[in-house]
Amino acid sequence: MQKQDIGVIGLGVMGQNLALNIERNGFSVAGFDTDEKKRKSSAEAFTGKRLIAAGSLDDFIGALKVPRKILMMVPAGKAVDTVIGDLKPRLAKGDVLIDGGNSLFSDTERRNHALKEEGILYVGTGVSGGEEGALWGPSIMPGGNPEAWPLVKPILQAIAAKVEDGTPCCDWVGDGGAGHFVKMVHNGIEYGDMQMICEAYFLMERQLGLTADKMAAIFDEWNRSELNSYLVEITGRILAKRDKETGKPMIDVILDTAGQKGTGKWTSQIALDLGIPAPTIAEAVFSRTLSAIKEERVAASRELSGPAPVLDQETGAFVEKIRKALYLSKICSYAQGFALLKAASNEYGWNLRSGSVALLWRAGCIIRAQFLGKIKEAFDRRPDLPNLLLDPYFQSVLETHQAAWRDVIAMAVKNGTPMPAFASALSYFDGYRSARLPANLLQAQRDYFGAHTYERVDKPRGQFFHTEWLEAET
Repeated sequence: MQKQDIGVIGLGVMGQNLALNIERNGFSVAGFDTDEKKRKSSAEAFTGKRLIAAGSLDDFIGALKVPRKILMMVPAGKAVDTVIGDLKPRLAKGDVLIDGGNSLFSDTERRNHALKEEGILYVGTGVSGGEEGALWGPSIMPGGNPEAWPLVKPILQAIAAKVEDGTPCCDWVGDGGAGHFVKMVHNGIEYGDMQMICEAYFLMERQLGLTADKMAAIFDEWNRSELNSYLVEITGRILAKRDKETGKPMIDVILDTAGQKGTGKWTSQIALDLGIPAPTIAEAVFSRTLSAIKEERVAASRELSGPAPVLDQETGAFVEKIRKALYLSKICSYAQGFALLKAASNEYGWNLRSGSVALLWRAGCIIRAQFLGKIKEAFDRRPDLPNLLLDPYFQSVLETHQAAWRDVIAMAVKNGTPMPAFASALSYFDGYRSARLPANLLQAQRDYFGAHTYERVDKPRGQFFHTEWLEAET
């Protein structure tokens, strides 16, 4: 029997769709899943194509060309280690093992190191785009053992989404866990994007009293502006959708409790570890956790009072202010994400290229947006740009739109409408542009109760001092 070009382990929707994508782009595929139902479902989907669903792991391994290339599409965590443990005795030096799930980058670092000693080439790759992207072209962010890249590059770049000039949204990111780190930050930015869009929707609903249909039209219009993106596009579609059971807007029958799978939390945790401020991403995570305590919020709403929203805004003008506020908040959120990538690159020696990362996200992925082209241009102009806010284009936009941004947030605060992502983005901007912050008092407090020392404004940096705060004055 003719050997297959690549294998896919894990034939859920993502794994099956990726297998179909690979075959459609000219490569033969062997698939395997421990779940018999998934094997049978895949066998039906594979009929008439250069795909096979193997009945056992040994049959799966035997069906692959040497060096074997295997893509694992299984849940992050223990499942990945279990699959690696099952595969390792069956693999040979030079075989390539690819983890296409949302693994924590430090786990990928560990697995890469261990398998390198065995002679197995390990790749940890972010894959973004959901079920549709997996089938028709996702954004792919591979990293790991660089010796593996020439072996898998033709396949991964063939199945990836393409930008207008045909460039694939897939390129080698860096060693070790670099690929999964970039995907983690992508997901953290995605959390921020989604929360900010939700806040814009909530403000229009509460402050302006707009119907779902009117808001759907507004988001459709916004999608023809600087906010052109996948998430803005689907928001318009969501708001226009009607529930078949009740006839109400679908959005009005969905419970306001959000789920999450951890990548946003990881992004926030790593930002804290690396000392990089990413408050907007963190607020997006906290907003999901706050939404989850639904019963407690309902009870609190009966006990705690606040201002009732006043519907006294001129709708068209205020909607435009919200659009500008959303765009500037988005800029600050992405600035935080790219600052985190820069810090991680320095910390782990990955040599990440911010402009190239922006290109990987231009198509296929959940945060794909016209705006990412501006980010790539910013880093093309200045590869060592310390922060996106310092690029001339973004400086200009922040200068011209920030009055509207401040008006929107002030009105939300005055009327008791929570805007955690918008407000944190503005605070980040105001903090970043401040030559002086109140941390001098903070350091004095730390020195007072813990003798943690401080630096002085009239002495060279790096010299530390302590004051005996309780010493009697003479």
